[in-house]
Amino acid sequence: MRSSSSRRGTSHRRTPHTPRRTAAVALAGVAALIAAAVQSGTATAAPTTAPSAASKANPGSESVRLTPAQRAALIREADAAKAETAKDLGLGAKEKLVVRDVLKDRDGTVHTRYERTYDGLPVLGGDLVVESTKADATAAVVKATRAAIKPATTKTAVSAAKARQQALKAGEAGEAKDAGINRAPRKVIWAANGKPVVAYETVVGGFQHDGTPQELHVVTDATTGEKLFEWEAIETGTGNTVYSGTVDLTTTQSGSTYNLTDGARGNHKTYNLNRGTSGTGTLFSGPDDVWGNGTPSNLESAGADAHYGAALTWDYYKNVHGRSGIKGDGVGAYSRVHYGNNYVNAFWSDSCFCMTYGDGSGNANPLTSIDVAAHEMTHGLTSNTAGLNYSGESGGLNEATSDIFGSTVEFYANNSSDVGDYLIGEEININGDGTPLRYMDKPSKDGSSKDSWYSGIGSIDVHYSSGPANHFFYLLSEGSGTKTINGVTYNSATSDGLPVTGIGRDKAEKIWFRALTTKFTSTTNYAGARTGTLAATGELYGTDSAEYKAVQHAWAGINVGTRPGDGGGGGTSFENAADVAIPDRGAAVNSPVTVSGRTGNAPSNLQVAVDIVHTYIGDLKVDLVAPDGTVYTLKGYGTGGSADNLNTTYTVNASSEVANGVWNLRVQDNAAIDTGYINSWKLTFP
Repeated sequence: MRSSSSRRGTSHRRTPHTPRRTAAVALAGVAALIAAAVQSGTATAAPTTAPSAASKANPGSESVRLTPAQRAALIREADAAKAETAKDLGLGAKEKLVVRDVLKDRDGTVHTRYERTYDGLPVLGGDLVVESTKADATAAVVKATRAAIKPATTKTAVSAAKARQQALKAGEAGEAKDAGINRAPRKVIWAANGKPVVAYETVVGGFQHDGTPQELHVVTDATTGEKLFEWEAIETGTGNTVYSGTVDLTTTQSGSTYNLTDGARGNHKTYNLNRGTSGTGTLFSGPDDVWGNGTPSNLESAGADAHYGAALTWDYYKNVHGRSGIKGDGVGAYSRVHYGNNYVNAFWSDSCFCMTYGDGSGNANPLTSIDVAAHEMTHGLTSNTAGLNYSGESGGLNEATSDIFGSTVEFYANNSSDVGDYLIGEEININGDGTPLRYMDKPSKDGSSKDSWYSGIGSIDVHYSSGPANHFFYLLSEGSGTKTINGVTYNSATSDGLPVTGIGRDKAEKIWFRALTTKFTSTTNYAGARTGTLAATGELYGTDSAEYKAVQHAWAGINVGTRPGDGGGGGTSFENAADVAIPDRGAAVNSPVTVSGRTGNAPSNLQVAVDIVHTYIGDLKVDLVAPDGTVYTLKGYGTGGSADNLNTTYTVNASSEVANGVWNLRVQDNAAIDTGYINSWKLTFP
């Protein structure tokens, strides 16, 4: 049980309770917590001995805890220098920077996150992070897109009315109800998953099929009328509580009345919607400082859960990661409970800057457990830092981030009624049979999530494409194999069958948080997440550390990138490390590898590790060509979006091919402007 100190006008309202479990529900967050589909990928080789992980973090690379005033001062400094920064970055005359967030390390390094405009128009997918040293020199830049922001025109050939009509049609799909325009078409530059073009962004309101509010963003090409993209902005995700027992709550007293306002945490408030679906409802208040009785039928009980979960999440981010509030500005969000009637979900919404919780089936199972509350609040954090697009691979990473920190907040809470685990939604019994919503050690146990990355994972629901990142975090924290933690038994396998040794949750959570806040952008995909976490690990522990190798192993364990060392793990590898230039919109090029000394045919799980440096991988088609000329497509043209650099491992069933001979990696750039080269590639016979 955790308690917080009270101040004048602030009190702890105690709530007696016998812990209970409830049944049936689904999480969401205007990043939803549920979806469907199945398949798994495979990875590369591992060393015969796993690294020990005893390195100490580099104190200088730890983020300092900024007060709201200190953060505001850094933002003012960045804002005053943004024109000079744009010039230093080589941005065009029509491009301007808009400061969005800032973090500072103990050694004085500052990480400033910017949005971009072009000719006064917002650039969606133009976000970037600039890392500057204490000496004020730009040390590194991470961009959501490497494409030059040079649209052919900013003039529209399609009317806003047509964009509006297209958006409404999208908003009415899938049994949605009461679709209407929330925000009229605005002119933007769309740069998130293609060459930058002038476009309209329209926001459609109403309700999704399950009653969740709809904030559907639809992007329409303003010159052709083509729908370019859409994403849902609603991300679906004490003290006599339903799930956490008797706990201390920080409340506020006004005269003889107490209310659920947390003056110690940015004045976070908890409201009762009383089955409504709009507005804030009524602030929980009463003549005493005891809230609920631990049963769902008492409306204060779920309010106590939500208030407690928000306080825990606030404390976790402040005490573990040095961030004061979702935006880092010391301002609290707010919570709404008892949303709708029999609403089986919970969600985060940027538009209200709030978490909202339904009461589940029969209004008897509120979705207010610790990990769900932290999941939803983390959607707000992601929105205000990396801004991961809630679609494709970036959407899966967005969902996984909420699951990851939902789990770590639960461990942080150290609550005996709801112990820390690597299960998501285990308290709310969403399936009605006592099983959790998701499993981080083996995501596919839920019947739909994926254990490992594969080339088409970006096309499935983000709640299922989140599986590999959840699996990565579990492997990095605890390692592979069978183990029991806090009474829960896990058995985590890797895609290549090779072991991973964990470095502990404390280190893993710091790595993921640093990558999220200083390396990820709106378009980060799985390959980019690997790059970002390795960069974060290198800063925290060094690139020659056991932690750095463990991150490589954990990613390889879910089929992203290669194992460190010789990549053998008892197998044999053949590599070509010579650079091969890829002509811009030119002929295909080949990089050969000669395999010899093998007997018989190649295996059904031939590992093809590819490292291509390129500023726009969506332009590339990548094939493996066998000695007899048979072509295996590893990556099709048009996939991968606007991300740069392809560093991943594919698994190919090459059992019909003779192993010995000359194999080729064939790469072709099918569009103009962006350039790159084959850095290296490797065949591994496990």
